[in-house]
Formats: sequence, C-alpha cells, structure tokens
Amino acid sequence: MSSAAATRQPIDPKLIIPFVNSVRQVFSTMVGVPVTIDRPSIKSSPGSMYDVSSIIGFSGEVVGAVVVSYQRETALKLVESFAGSRFDLLSPDFADAIGELANMIAGSAKKDLGVNASITIPNVVVGPSHSIARLKDVPCLVVPCKTPVGDFAVEISIKPMQKQA
Repeated sequence: MSSAAATRQPIDPKLIIPFVNSVRQVFSTMVGVPVTIDRPSIKSSPGSMYDVSSIIGFSGEVVGAVVVSYQRETALKLVESFAGSRFDLLSPDFADAIGELANMIAGSAKKDLGVNASITIPNVVVGPSHSIARLKDVPCLVVPCKTPVGDFAVEISIKPMQKQA
C-alpha cells in the first residue's frame, strides 16, 4: 500500500449530503433547470477533463475544496438560464455567474455541515480539457449531475480538521 493510500481517510457521508441537497436546491430555485444526481464515486485518478471549473476552498473545522466543473456548452447554457443572458465564455460576467453558482452551492452546504467553516471566493478556470489538482491526503468524491442542457460534476474533497492536542 502506498503512503498516499495509507494516509487517506474515508469520506464521512455527513460531509457529502449537504452538497447533494444544495445542488438540487440551487438548480431548481436559482437556475430553473432540473438536475438528477447520479451515484457518487471516489475519484482515484485525474479523470475527466473539463472546459470550465469553479473552485471554492474550505477552512476551519473542515478543510479542502469543492469544484463544480462543466463542458463548454453546458456551462454556457446553464449561465444563460441562471443570468437570463448569454455571455461569451471569456466574459467577466460569465466567470462571475459560474463562480456564483459554485458559491451558492458551497454556501448552502456549509450551513448544513454543522461545523464552523469559512469558504473562499470562487476561483474560475476556463480552458479546454483542464483538470484540477487536489490535496493528496484528502479523498475526493465525484457527484455526477445531469440536466436537460448537459451534464456537470461536483467534486467534493474536504475532511474534518484534526484538533490540536
């Protein structure tokens, strides 16, 4: 067993359920697009490549990050539904809208985690076929999401912070 595998901790379902619920709530109320959540799985390799990702960091009693990633056309269509306007992929308004979707997902989930945590402002990555690196000692759960305008993924890579003795 490698040292990376030895240091990984299992993912606590109590850390995941708030994100699944948040995705459903944000997409039904704010985007107006129904979303179906498929079975989550552990991400063991860099996996899928995306065109648009928004990253929210967590600190406090939980640490890590949540990444919401889309293919180009899906991102454009979801932003159009959310913002009521179609934006160019490289527009600052597009990046703001994609970031705000991730911010709403993370913020809503944070309040239901039952821990004291802070989230960062969203960082948005736009570029063909990119992947997001993550902390190697924090397991990553991929939550596949399907909508009528395309699929996207929420990658949850957070863990409880160990308290100092």
